[in-house]
Amino acid sequence: MHSDYLGNPVSPTSDTALAAIDTFVDGFLSYETRAAEVIGAAEAHPESVLLNAYAATLWLLLEAPEAAERAAPYLARARAAVDEAHPREQAFVAFVTAWSADDIPAALAIADTILAAWPRDLLALKLSQYHAFNRGDFPAMLRAASAVLPAAGDVAQLHGMMAFAYEQCHLLDEAEAAARRALGLQRKEPWAQHALAHVMLTQGRVAEGVAFLEGVRDTWTGLNSFMDTHLWWHLALFYLSQGRFDAALAAYDDHVWGQEKDYSQDQVGAVSLLARLELAGVDVGDRWDDVADRLAARADDVVQPFLTLQYLYGLARAGRPQADALLAAVRRAALDAPDHVRETWREVALPVAEGLVAHTRGDYPSALRGLRAALPRMAEIGGSHAQRDLFEQLILDALIRADRLSEAQQALELRRGFDPDGVPLNRALAQVYDRLGLPAEAAKARARIA
Repeated sequence: MHSDYLGNPVSPTSDTALAAIDTFVDGFLSYETRAAEVIGAAEAHPESVLLNAYAATLWLLLEAPEAAERAAPYLARARAAVDEAHPREQAFVAFVTAWSADDIPAALAIADTILAAWPRDLLALKLSQYHAFNRGDFPAMLRAASAVLPAAGDVAQLHGMMAFAYEQCHLLDEAEAAARRALGLQRKEPWAQHALAHVMLTQGRVAEGVAFLEGVRDTWTGLNSFMDTHLWWHLALFYLSQGRFDAALAAYDDHVWGQEKDYSQDQVGAVSLLARLELAGVDVGDRWDDVADRLAARADDVVQPFLTLQYLYGLARAGRPQADALLAAVRRAALDAPDHVRETWREVALPVAEGLVAHTRGDYPSALRGLRAALPRMAEIGGSHAQRDLFEQLILDALIRADRLSEAQQALELRRGFDPDGVPLNRALAQVYDRLGLPAEAAKARARIA
């Protein structure tokens, strides 16, 4: 019996195959492009249950309607050889099989079983957190990571996973401590860097956030497009708060929308940042057209509600007819999505989708009806607090444009709790106070950005 670099059992295999297994697991946990080498490794070792199950995993993470089809040949090879495999490998193949069939509750239950028996299987933990995150079940992310901490506390990536789970549970002090523990073990731990950026953003530590991310930027080497673009996305949010609009736009042009333009996460990062730039009053020129050209293929993509809603906004904002097709697909999903997610599509994603399209078309009362109806349950669609904040910003914009200034004032002042000196926020406050006939309060808002 062999073991991977984390000490998890692996069925007897060649040294080359074992090295490829380690490359995938470590590369995946590190968000590095070398994880993609597993596809070639699986082709070179068709007899390897793990390599083929890992290749299927990578294809499922495509987050596209064709993902399961692309994963199928690798999953079939893994299943064909699974009877002779180690029980850990058998369980992982069962996990991938359930995921491929979109039976996420079953997949999560299998992941729990794996982690109970082999708590250093941090790939299983990472994938368990991924699925819990997409369901908005943040305590499940923390529970899974906490359970394996005694067995894997020496691994930097585990503390990064702990940090993000803590942050999503609003346990910010614990999140920062876990992130700093991870970075103490390994300075190049991008998930911990990302979790700490979340904490600083939530606490309004904007200048500190800029200094931190710019200070670790030299470690952003070899990262996959999601992690690299997402770290730049976070840095751009800090720049936006500071009113450094040129820097935020440069981050968009040079990094956020400059890599894998057909990949789901790169696309939603671009949509989200472009929307925020516009909401801050930045002229983004014709940039929506380039994004929409790539989003056009998503006209029937309802793989995940969080992703779909941002594809929809990008298409609608660019005035593309595919927006209506995607809205129709959302309406169908509200009726016939799998049981475990159908209510989310019907009661959360559908009203949000209708509100987003209405916003792009200038129907602000309808935008408010849709977006606000779903707001209390928005976590169910997935995405982080920072990512879902886009929807709250669109609600604010609609309130101002619909002349519902009293409500806008209330929301803006609440936002000052975590963005006290934010330039776009205080500009909006000054304008709202002027229109409300409160010049002294408008002057205070302007003074905060002077």
